[in-house]
Amino acid sequence: MNKELIIRSGSDAVDFALLKDGKLIELHSEREDKNQFNVGDIFIAKIRKPVAGLNAAFVNVGFEKDAFLHYHDLGPNLASMLKFIKLVSAGKVKDYSLKNFPFEPEIDKDGAIGDVLSANQSILVQVVKEPISTKGPRISSELSLAGRYVVLVPFSDRISISQKIESKEEKDRLKRLVQSIRPKGFGVIVRTVAEGKKVAELDRDLQNLLDKWTGMCKRLPSAHHPSKVLGEVNKASSILRDVFNDTFTGIYVDDEDLYYQTKDYLQEIAPQKANIVKHYQSKELPLFEKYNIERQIKTSFGKTVSMSKGAYLIIEHTEALHVIDVNSGNRSNKALSQEDTALEVNLIAAAEIARQLRLRDMGGIIVVDFIDMGNPDNRKKLYDFLREEMSDDKAKHKILPPSKFGLIQITRQRVRPEVNIKTKEADPNKVNGEIEAPILVIDRITADLERIMRTHKKIVLNAHPFVAAYLTKGFPSIRTKWFLEHKKWVKIIPRDAYTYLEYHFFDSKGDAIASE
Repeated sequence: MNKELIIRSGSDAVDFALLKDGKLIELHSEREDKNQFNVGDIFIAKIRKPVAGLNAAFVNVGFEKDAFLHYHDLGPNLASMLKFIKLVSAGKVKDYSLKNFPFEPEIDKDGAIGDVLSANQSILVQVVKEPISTKGPRISSELSLAGRYVVLVPFSDRISISQKIESKEEKDRLKRLVQSIRPKGFGVIVRTVAEGKKVAELDRDLQNLLDKWTGMCKRLPSAHHPSKVLGEVNKASSILRDVFNDTFTGIYVDDEDLYYQTKDYLQEIAPQKANIVKHYQSKELPLFEKYNIERQIKTSFGKTVSMSKGAYLIIEHTEALHVIDVNSGNRSNKALSQEDTALEVNLIAAAEIARQLRLRDMGGIIVVDFIDMGNPDNRKKLYDFLREEMSDDKAKHKILPPSKFGLIQITRQRVRPEVNIKTKEADPNKVNGEIEAPILVIDRITADLERIMRTHKKIVLNAHPFVAAYLTKGFPSIRTKWFLEHKKWVKIIPRDAYTYLEYHFFDSKGDAIASE
């Protein structure tokens, strides 16, 4: 498995594409917007008003809609944090290390919001969910500062080890190491990538986070309310911090400044891999087209998503949930039984669904209607395969076993708006009309040909002149690639009367061949 990160810099945004074996699995964008609210950003803010009926408070963080802070997101040591903010803001505390700071008693875990917070009170909060739709950000006052190997939690004394580290001996080793270097007044969460790391690496990461905490505290006395006092690292560093591992084989950046930033950050977290960062300087072919990303975006974000063997997904989004329907495309292999065909298509679909969830950053409730299978062993095989495919997904998720109706339900953490890219384009045949991206017709023609070539020796394709030219021009042309793969030559005839995406197949006698 090879992973590559492709970073494209534009005038107003930087786009990040994560590839796994050449296939697009994540797409992110970072815009030059000072008012942007990213997960992990910390704000000094003021309580607008506590609402007893919701057991929550609305907080002014500078967004058009107030942020939502629930009682359960306050953290047990809220009183200590509020006292610390008050003293630091007044200039009465200059030691930000917390080692000599006396903690207040923990708040009642089942208490009421009005007992601990009041209007116009200053509070430090962290964005845990970006503004989505008409809602403001979701925030927490239980702060955490994420590093490469550890997460620093102020006003705590707990040490937690990632559940993904399975070895009990390794968990015990990491706990002992962190206990020896943990600063007083701070809790530590050990991340999965810390497995096998030495104490010096963990300590260096911890010290960097302590420096961030100190820098943030120094800004508090003069900070406006509300204002951001600690921002997440830039998106490139954030992605590398969270997903980078030894399977990465290349990082390509088309901007010189961003190239050096990325290389310097990788030099910090994985110096042995710093040489995989490359500055892409070609003027002939844009970076995203060089790695086939533009094409994958066009074919991956529509309502219909094509897969191999003619199968496809239909993805619908409602206010309450996402619904995904799996279709075989009626192109089953006759050598397989109906049950085997259903299993084969379902496994292909499961891999694509795991990719789509990450790619679109779909969250909330997702219901998948797989093709019905009668064999319980096959249903278990599908369920286990889907869990395995989603094991790399960093977002918290839960997958339920297939229901009696053959539906699989998934819940996936939603922390930012879903990636929604418009894939339809202006229809040249109609005023104000829209068509699917033209590249999709090429995929459909290719899929239809694979099926038709099993039963027909000579095939004639009639298509719009633009499509016909696209299939026949260049070397090797798409038609030439068909010939090399199937050992059959397809005659292509341009038809001026056809609409842009219309095409039809004919046999040697001139009789039409059904494409569906």
